[in-house]
Amino acid sequence: MIRDYTDEEARRALPCKWGSVDVDVLPAWVAEMDFALAPAVEEALLDAVRAGVTGYPAFDGVDDGGELGAAYAGFAARHWGHEIDPAWVIPTVDVTAGVRFVLDVLCDPAPMVMPVPAYAPQLEVAAVTGRERVDLVVSPDAERAELDLDRLDALLAAGARTLLLTQPHNPWGRVFTRAELEGVRDVVLRHGARVVSDEIHAPLVLPGAEHVPYLSLEGTADHAVAVVAASKAFNTPGLRCAQLVVPDPAARKALLDAPPVRNDSWSPLGVVAAVAAYTDGDAWLAALVERLDGNRALLGRLLAEQLPQARMRPLEGTFLAWLDLRGHGHADPAAVALERGRVRLAPGHDYQPGLEGHARLNIATSPERLTRIVERLGAALA
Repeated sequence: MIRDYTDEEARRALPCKWGSVDVDVLPAWVAEMDFALAPAVEEALLDAVRAGVTGYPAFDGVDDGGELGAAYAGFAARHWGHEIDPAWVIPTVDVTAGVRFVLDVLCDPAPMVMPVPAYAPQLEVAAVTGRERVDLVVSPDAERAELDLDRLDALLAAGARTLLLTQPHNPWGRVFTRAELEGVRDVVLRHGARVVSDEIHAPLVLPGAEHVPYLSLEGTADHAVAVVAASKAFNTPGLRCAQLVVPDPAARKALLDAPPVRNDSWSPLGVVAAVAAYTDGDAWLAALVERLDGNRALLGRLLAEQLPQARMRPLEGTFLAWLDLRGHGHADPAAVALERGRVRLAPGHDYQPGLEGHARLNIATSPERLTRIVERLGAALA
């Protein structure tokens, strides 16, 4: 069910990932997949465009979740056993904008805790909303990327009031366990803080791990908001529609009552795509996870052959591998890979300023292209 784009198709379909590099460069940087749309999503979009659905989205009905809320509720129940009320679901333009919206409306004007390395566009979200960012750093030498709960406790005790949690984590590739998330909850409750849980990669948990929605934990409804979307799993980020999941009635009212200028307008075509993905995309998503699982295994073999000094923590979720390439002796391996190997990776310092020797590699491509990418990396970094 997964159809790979040819290079020519990818350059037209993915202007950010493919259109921003020279034709001799293999892009493996930004989090887009080199796969054609899921048929159910494509058909729904074609029908909508033929019907002229290119105006403003329907703003009425947002307070009861509407079709989008019902579609996401069904998806969450099937995939994670998480029962939510469709009325908890509020549309927003994308996940990062949704995080900013929640910070603006719900969170105290106090420091925000950011586990780092972190998703690069969100490194500035604290400053944009007038807050200090305090980092919860995961050591690059740690065997397993884990949240330091003692450090989180100290940061909240010192005055931070919001934790921006990304789970599954980008770029670590970690899927936090129920016990880990319960530990986070207990620390947050102790300090009366709030959690904003970015769960955009939740549908992309690979075999061997299990996604636990933060809001499925007892005692989280009154202090947390989840930000979710179909866009990462179904490769539709340009359609501009994410969702906030807000179980607390007072928080939900505050968000719904906020002036429209604070919640960037989402796209009606994004709603169409999300509803189709959540409702009719299960079989395609299962095939995608199978493909990514195969590419994960392939990457492990290729790294052992081509980059034996590379270190990669287990990739439990997402399609983004976080590589420790310090053993190959380059402070900025992504720059060397581009110059010598004509492969574009995402440099590690984009995710943690000052971090050397790391890069993020996107495996959501054909096995043949992934093989060429790693072979080029091996030649470039040797």
